[in-house]
Amino acid sequence: MSKILEKSLKDARKEGKLTMGSKQVLNSVKNSKLIVLSQSVEKEMIERIESDAKKEKIPLVNFQGTSVALGRLCGLQFRISTISFTSIDDANIKSILKDTEAEEKND
Repeated sequence: MSKILEKSLKDARKEGKLTMGSKQVLNSVKNSKLIVLSQSVEKEMIERIESDAKKEKIPLVNFQGTSVALGRLCGLQFRISTISFTSIDDANIKSILKDTEAEEKND
């Protein structure tokens, strides 16, 4: 898993710059800079989030793990299926996307 994503998640959570949960993310797509989807998200919800994100030109990251793993990555004791960053540096977005693409090629 990308160390940059892990650090960015923890930092954004401390600063309150995350939106968590599929429905909340779907409602706040316009305010998002980057959206992270776990493998636990239902197909129908993924399609809705992807189409909204595409309209707004927001990058998506498919997290290679379950909602439990994504929750743990944020330092939380519960599942999180979808997260959006409301504030994140462009450099971090590029690094996260690059790391994620590299991981997907290795799988």
